[in-house]
Order: sequence, then C-alpha cells, then structure tokens
Amino acid sequence: EVQLVESGGGLVQAGGSLRLSCVASGFTGDDFAIGWFRQAPGKEREGVSCISSIDGGSYYRESVKGRFTISSDNAKNTVYLQMNSLKPEDTAVYYCAAEYPIVAGTTCETYSMDYWGKGTLVTVSS
Repeated sequence: EVQLVESGGGLVQAGGSLRLSCVASGFTGDDFAIGWFRQAPGKEREGVSCISSIDGGSYYRESVKGRFTISSDNAKNTVYLQMNSLKPEDTAVYYCAAEYPIVAGTTCETYSMDYWGKGTLVTVSS
C-alpha cells in the first residue's frame, strides 16, 4: 500500500522560506510521479509542483515559478518542496500526492493523482 507522509509546514512571515518533505513508501516500481498540491480556505485544491520518477521532468504552477523548487532524494524515498519568497497567498494546506503507475510524465492535475497524504498547514503572515 502506498503511503505518503508530509512534514515541514508552519508559520512564516512573508518573504521567508519553508521546506516541505514527503516520505513515500509502498511503491513496487519506479514508474510514479509525486506532486505537491494545496488548498486554501474556500478554494479548490490546485497543483503546485510535480516531478516524474521516469524522466525527472518537473512541473510548476505559474504563480510559484522562480520561488519554489521540487526535488527528490531516492535514497530517502523523499520528495521536497523548497519554498522561498513566500507570500500570504501561499497560505494553504499542502498535500503530497502520487500518480502510480505512470507511463511517462504527469499532468500534475488533482484528478490524476491516486494517493494522497493528510496534508501540512503553511501559514504566511503579512
């Protein structure tokens, strides 16, 4: 069974940084994509960034390009989301999700994900 456990959320001032971690387990192959999604109060869940294990390709939401970086440490089965220059509008519950199995890349869409973590809250104060 695939399990995803997030950590690293918290309260930070605008302009600050946080690093989220997602420890993944239960994959029997290396054909998966892992992504970060977020949901702010009263809004729909949206894709933030995803990475494919097949080709290492990554996707970023336009509003986070240049500020967020997704990376993976295969030895630790962990995917990270480094978030810099945080803005109040980045405030949300951040979820780790996995699409598994995949053939190539991922569309990084909510509906394409098969497994979800429980989420970690990120609050950015102004």
